[in-house]
Amino acid sequence: MLVVVTGGSGFAGSHTVAELVRAGHRVRVLARSESSVDTALRPWGTPAVDVAVGDVTDERSVTSAVRGADAVVHCAAVYSFDRRRRAEMLRTNVRGTEVVLGTACRLGVGRVVHVSSVAALFGPGVRVIRESSPVGTGREPYAATKAGSEAVARRHQERGDPVVISYPPVLLGPHDPKLGDQTSRLRDLLRGLMPLWPAGGLQLGDVRDTAALHAALLAPDVTGRHFGPGRYLTTAEYVRAVREATGRALPALFPPAGAMSPVGRLADLVQPRWPWHIPAEHGAIVTAGAATRVDPAASTLGLVPRPFADTVADTVRWLAGTGVVTPRQAGVR
Repeated sequence: MLVVVTGGSGFAGSHTVAELVRAGHRVRVLARSESSVDTALRPWGTPAVDVAVGDVTDERSVTSAVRGADAVVHCAAVYSFDRRRRAEMLRTNVRGTEVVLGTACRLGVGRVVHVSSVAALFGPGVRVIRESSPVGTGREPYAATKAGSEAVARRHQERGDPVVISYPPVLLGPHDPKLGDQTSRLRDLLRGLMPLWPAGGLQLGDVRDTAALHAALLAPDVTGRHFGPGRYLTTAEYVRAVREATGRALPALFPPAGAMSPVGRLADLVQPRWPWHIPAEHGAIVTAGAATRVDPAASTLGLVPRPFADTVADTVRWLAGTGVVTPRQAGVR
């Protein structure tokens, strides 16, 4: 079938494109530039895909890209805890979802996969999330805008439109073309720039497992909402996994998130005037401190997450192989 993928030049999007091509589908990528798609797909030998140049918030370019498609996988989103990007997140995450899902359903596309996020279900006091969880009420900009896009997708489901929702966990893995938030956080840890981590934890997974879920969601008998394979790790367990992968000590402290919150607020105030990224955003601290996890019984369509140690080792090797970190920082002897 012909599958249109938005955000195909991003982390989850490029892995999803590679998985769909591997599964024998024809793929058309909606992206802002053809060169960004070529760069993102280079690790897979730049598979033959059709590129439609456009923006997910532009109805004309979305209509042109989606017309004639059998399925749409809407991966496009801005993932960041940088409050300076709030307007960009609102435009892409919410308005982009309105345009893409609305256009796909209007044109009669048979299957539409909305790539949401576990963060779309976060809220004060929420500790466990599952398919039946309500739309989140978190105020952190990324979570709030993903909750907004989640509400759009659920309205389509309520109307009976052929929309399926996936909830990727926090993703790591090799081949991150734009060095996104979580890959950058691992890089900073390897560089010795992350000595403090808020006590708490995250639902973590491998981008390759989530890409496999997206391919599985195209099956005609699949409906509803499904989680990307992953597991909950405390921040201490996460750092321990990186230590084991690299053989490095990587000293770190894990104070309560409440104690780190003022540091995050100060970083958010300073960041607009500081030329380099400060890896201590208030939103990231609050998110880890909330320690929200996915119900182990939640649907992943039976897909089992690969060992997290393998994900970390593969990501670290890729960071070293591309020169993002030095061999010493990656623990290469």
